[in-house]
Amino acid sequence: MSEFIVETTTPNGYKLKLQTGLFINNEFVAGADTLETINPSTGKIIANVQAADKNDVNKAVQAAHNAFNGPWGKMSALNRAALMFKLADLIDRDNEELSQIETMDNGKGITFARLFDVKQIAISLRYFAGYADKVHGKVIDTEGALSYTRHEPIGVCGAIIPWNFPLMMLGWKLGPALATGNTCVVKTSELTPLSAYKVAQLVIEAGFPPGVINIITGLGAIAGDALARNMDVHKIAFTGSTAVGRLIMKAAAESNLKKVTLELGGKSPNIIFDDCDLDQAVRWAHKGIFFNHGQTCCAGSRIYVQSTIHDEFLRKFKEYTSQTKLGNPHDDDTFQGPQVSQTQFDRIMGFIDTGKKEGATCFLGGERWGDEGYFIQPTVFTDVKEDMAIVKEEIFGPVVTVSKFNDVEDVLHMALDTEYGLAAAVFTKDTARAIDVSNRLKAGTVWVNCFNELDYNTPFGGFRQSGIGRENGEYALDNYIQVKTVKINVSRKP
Repeated sequence: MSEFIVETTTPNGYKLKLQTGLFINNEFVAGADTLETINPSTGKIIANVQAADKNDVNKAVQAAHNAFNGPWGKMSALNRAALMFKLADLIDRDNEELSQIETMDNGKGITFARLFDVKQIAISLRYFAGYADKVHGKVIDTEGALSYTRHEPIGVCGAIIPWNFPLMMLGWKLGPALATGNTCVVKTSELTPLSAYKVAQLVIEAGFPPGVINIITGLGAIAGDALARNMDVHKIAFTGSTAVGRLIMKAAAESNLKKVTLELGGKSPNIIFDDCDLDQAVRWAHKGIFFNHGQTCCAGSRIYVQSTIHDEFLRKFKEYTSQTKLGNPHDDDTFQGPQVSQTQFDRIMGFIDTGKKEGATCFLGGERWGDEGYFIQPTVFTDVKEDMAIVKEEIFGPVVTVSKFNDVEDVLHMALDTEYGLAAAVFTKDTARAIDVSNRLKAGTVWVNCFNELDYNTPFGGFRQSGIGRENGEYALDNYIQVKTVKINVSRKP
């Protein structure tokens, strides 16, 4: 294991020992290549990590296949749950180390990493562990036969997780897969692999049999494609862009028609009516777009404000947003750190430039922040048209458009004019209107008088081109089981 350990220190003096090897069959091993993982706060290399090719992916899948047909497949549900609870306990024990790794590798504020990301993976594991012995079929009354169903695990499940919430997404994928008796091969983003490898160390400590959980990293076009096409993987779960989601579906279809769930992009509308608590709406709108530096698939990147309060909202929103603390993400009071990479920084700045050229007013921000790293000022555009790129396309950064509307029909026309349908929000004190608008919005999640409130026990996923299937809650279990019908002849004659 020590062969792949890299020692480093955070800007605030926290010493870390980082694992950089591929985690296959409970061992850290070399990959076919290496990749640099970068500290987005400085633009400097943290470490070179082992990167998987098709052959490495196949080894990981084989390890998972052997575990499924071996010790894990023979283990009782209660014992599987016990291992999941143990892993959650170890994650809680090492919260600070995991948070420091996540912040260095991803750039998110350390406070959010501690209280949200690291806590969420432990919570997800515990929640789904509780379901492990409760996944079962039912007896169906049929004349002349005893008919019943069995809910059986699928087998080897592949998971491709994104760079914006590496630990939380790891929990969202591992939790239901393990609870239902499957084994896993997880491919992390090549941009943020380090926190998952720390979890891999805890997998060994928790006592999981070899091959149950395998964690690798590598380029999407190589390792991700190989995982999606592997004939021994019968379920693939992907979180990322809509464009890549299409490629995952194509690979699954061209291989073995594996079961696919996709949590994809979004361009979520945030609708603010004039009877809302305006100060609350301002604070939630800020969280809705600038949480995690705008790198959130369900970010409220289109704000629609009723014309009677539009100007007052803008004044208050500008004042509140101007107080956003940018800087070193290892500082406890930092709200916004850097974007994850140079590529992402350039992409976001390109959208900002396009918005200015198309005639939108850059009401706030719009520039780089600081002298190093990938920091971008919180940016607000006004005077936008619905066909502008900054209104139509997912920017995935701290950029929001603010538009005015007159009435419900007016705003619904604009809010629904999108290919996406991941989330939306409504701010109003009128309960009847909140319910009516929520029901008419085409989105997997609708928040009322809040935004970006994600819970482990409520389903999350998209309508339209925002995805297929649901994660979290009891609904997530359906993605990881196959239903078998058994019919025993009692009195039927041929």
